[in-house]
Amino acid sequence: MVDPVTFKVFTDNTHIVALKNTGNVFAYDTIERLNIKGKMWRDLISDDEFTRKDIITLQDPQNVESRNLSAFKYLQDGTSTLTPSQEAERADPTRNLNTSALGNAARVLKAKEAVAKARSQRSTQNQSSQYPSKSLSTTSRTDNSQKTTPTSSHTTKPTPYNAALHTTGRAAASLTSTGLTPETSNALALLSTEEYMLKPRRVKTKGYARLLTTLGSLNLELDPEFTPRAVWNFVQLSKTGYYNGTIFHRNIRNFMIQGGDPTGTGKGGASIWGKNFSDEIDGPGRHDARGVLSMANKGKHTNGSQFFITYRPAPHLDRKHSVFGKVVGGMETLGRMEGAETGEGGRPKVEIRIEECVVFVDPFVEFERARREREGAERAEEEVRRGGGREDERVTWTGKRVRGDGKGGAGGGDSGGVVGKYLKGGGNGAGVGGEGEDDEIVGEWEDVVDEQPAKKKGKVVGGFGNFDSW
Repeated sequence: MVDPVTFKVFTDNTHIVALKNTGNVFAYDTIERLNIKGKMWRDLISDDEFTRKDIITLQDPQNVESRNLSAFKYLQDGTSTLTPSQEAERADPTRNLNTSALGNAARVLKAKEAVAKARSQRSTQNQSSQYPSKSLSTTSRTDNSQKTTPTSSHTTKPTPYNAALHTTGRAAASLTSTGLTPETSNALALLSTEEYMLKPRRVKTKGYARLLTTLGSLNLELDPEFTPRAVWNFVQLSKTGYYNGTIFHRNIRNFMIQGGDPTGTGKGGASIWGKNFSDEIDGPGRHDARGVLSMANKGKHTNGSQFFITYRPAPHLDRKHSVFGKVVGGMETLGRMEGAETGEGGRPKVEIRIEECVVFVDPFVEFERARREREGAERAEEEVRRGGGREDERVTWTGKRVRGDGKGGAGGGDSGGVVGKYLKGGGNGAGVGGEGEDDEIVGEWEDVVDEQPAKKKGKVVGGFGNFDSW
């Protein structure tokens, strides 16, 4: 592919642009020299007029931000674009090797792969069994007490809960730059708690808030599953009192009521981050009922602090505004708002003011609390496992359960000195069928001479032998 004017061949290092109105593709150098610097805003092929906004960048090798992996949307959302077959292929250690040319090394690699596969299957079976596999342990008896010493095997470092799908990039940077400290491990980048929770489909707990207005109260249900940023923004602004004292500046009957602007003009308001944030329109939320709570914006990805509540279904707003909640209580208040008298531009003649916005249930706080409790339970379970397991789960190296007296057997509990099913142990001093302790009786014994058994004559296999039988 070449530039149609200069016939310069396009490579990976060429800045390539296209014109939106005509679709023609040029090298940016050509557009810059002949159009921008020459102030001749006409297509060099079709002679159609265009503006600077019509120039679309297709490839810019000098733009460093385009190669920033942390800015890729699928990595920010925590999703993988690989199919199961591609993931299995990447996990294969021999995918980039010509095994037919390795000789004996190929058999070694295949053996290692088979061993790893068998280990993974064995670990899966052990986890699904009734008595999970415990670590090997050595048991010793000292003063009728049982001590279990676990022998831990080599374990990998657990992956943090907030690990990203991309690495920190320090290994690659230190490899290509002598000014950086050498880094040999490709550690995964760690997300902050806010970044971790603001991934779609991660926090599914519903949130609840109440708008106290001059016409009554509105109870709101917030859904952060598909709109975590919009819910986070609304909850955090409400907690700081951002909406307290603001007015609903736009009220259109049979359509919606809009507020959230501290200036009261409809042109102000900022998000909790101090800048606009992107739309969240990939979820199932739709403007399909009365009382839908949605974000107001000035265009694509321009969400701030303003929101609106619908009076009726508005399907033409779908996939243009982020739906992050709905009204679940106070429909009579919403009816009074709709019936309020308005003036020019839908502005209420009598101010409808938000006196206070109270958050009853913060879904992100509940999610973080549940995560901490779950991690605490997992740590306690791990400590029990490292200590040899619970009393009713301890097993010997043969797989038999350990009884209460420390002996291995099929059943648990204390045997009380019983040997087998009928015989009592010698410690009790009881005989067969005896109860309690009996006095020792010394009997009289006659001297008996033990007769030596006769020697067996060896069988002569063949030959003359030693002539004893003669």
